[in-house]
Amino acid sequence: MSVKNFLSLMDFSPEDLEQIIERASELKRLHDSGIRHRPLEGKTMAMIFELKSTRTRVAFEAGMYQLGGHAIFLRPDETQLGRGESIPDMARVLSSLVDIVMLRVHDHADISSFAAASSVPVINGMSNRFHPCQLLADMQTFAEKRGSIRDQLVAFVGDGHNMCNSYILASKQFDFDLAISTPTKFRPDEQLLDSSSRARWVSTPQEAVSGANLVVTDVWSSMGQENERVERHEAFQEFQVNSGLLDSADANVLFMHCLPAHRGEEISDDLLEDPRSVVWEETGNRLHSKKALLEFMLN
Repeated sequence: MSVKNFLSLMDFSPEDLEQIIERASELKRLHDSGIRHRPLEGKTMAMIFELKSTRTRVAFEAGMYQLGGHAIFLRPDETQLGRGESIPDMARVLSSLVDIVMLRVHDHADISSFAAASSVPVINGMSNRFHPCQLLADMQTFAEKRGSIRDQLVAFVGDGHNMCNSYILASKQFDFDLAISTPTKFRPDEQLLDSSSRARWVSTPQEAVSGANLVVTDVWSSMGQENERVERHEAFQEFQVNSGLLDSADANVLFMHCLPAHRGEEISDDLLEDPRSVVWEETGNRLHSKKALLEFMLN
């Protein structure tokens, strides 16, 4: 049997993704009711973090525990990767010791290399290319608040980086319209953008957000881009999401941010407390969407 990996949203069918999101809400209800559900008892996940994390680590580790399994946290400098062991060799080693591996790394090519050599499923916990697990939580949150996202209008304002890339793929898999507004220099990958007939780039945040049912943003400088911070801060000045910008969206618009947020930069100081913001529900759903993903991939 071939191994099923989750490196981007395109690794699963739209039906699989919908199933995972529906299951995430079911697992959330079980958890809130105090019902123990431990289908992964005896299963172990290795988590390799080249990049620092709060939400991804805690959600995966807590989720694996709640499902009855065990998670092992690894940093590259604590493994033989830090002493020159190749990525394929490490993949072969871990495949013989654990049931599933999650990686959070700078370079997406490293995850692809690891997955190619692994005999157990591999999850992309975030790379410079994609952040697929975040999209599961976002889609779960929208479904719980507003129902199906099919044929809705989503606006992404900010940097054409991994979150933007994942929303482009989501527009194909979940069948919604996506308007993207970034500074010209920080547009998303053109080939990726052209791959979705539902996604388009527009020049201003106002045009992107007009009539939108969901507005999403991300930090202006991601991990690994620290040396570009000054240039980016200047380029993104007109791309802050604030309550005034949301006023031009649909009356029932939702606002999301994957966090951590830099208040006063990509969002105004008060936006997370705006009644249209569902950021805290969104981050809480990362626990249950990851549980649904683990259950799907290991069962």
